[in-house]
Amino acid sequence: MTERRTIIIHTDGACSGNPGPGGWGAILQAGDVVQELCGGERATTNNRMELTAAIEALRALTRSSVVELHTDSTYVRDGITKWIHNWKRNGWRTAAKKPVKNAELWQQLEAECAGHEVHWKWVKGHAGHDGNERADALANQGLESAR
Repeated sequence: MTERRTIIIHTDGACSGNPGPGGWGAILQAGDVVQELCGGERATTNNRMELTAAIEALRALTRSSVVELHTDSTYVRDGITKWIHNWKRNGWRTAAKKPVKNAELWQQLEAECAGHEVHWKWVKGHAGHDGNERADALANQGLESAR
């Protein structure tokens, strides 16, 4: 049996207005190999871009991996590690019986996590963390491309 590789991922989302044009960025690192990804949408929200960054980063993986995914979004980290279980049990409704916002993205994120061992790490945004700062720059690049 082969050992799964470890991938370090940093993600971020950005939005100009909320809603407004937005972008997402991701950095994937496996040893010395680094891949940078970004994209944008003309009309979106910051939370959607944070989710999209994680989805696209995981989608880029070509085989089952151990992933350390760094995000400055407690919304993404808590949603995928805590809240999603109740949302699914409640038919994608919140405790207040309202539809879960961005349910289709949460479902995509859960699907992209399958087959990987994902460890979610929160980092404080705009605090000098190199990976987060670069992911932020990529998200802003994606935002500019969406204008």
